[in-house]
Amino acid sequence: MDHYCTVRDSSEALKFAERIGVAAAARELSLYESQLYNWRSKQQHQQTSSERELEMAIEIARLKRQLAERDEELAILQKAATYFAHRLK
Repeated sequence: MDHYCTVRDSSEALKFAERIGVAAAARELSLYESQLYNWRSKQQHQQTSSERELEMAIEIARLKRQLAERDEELAILQKAATYFAHRLK
């Protein structure tokens, strides 16, 4: 059986399989059904990884904003402590 080699071809084969079914697509494309299932599994895993990376990037941005706010609060408190320490002398 001929095998698709490129990512583009495997993506097109998966789209075709979604339309007509895995068994029919495998016959039409001269592929093993298992190859289509493997490609589909790999594609789903990659999408899951991409979604996780996006979630992590969003969380990192949130934490950076929160850290910046805490740094500002700390600077204000340090100035206030210095001010009151001088007033007590």
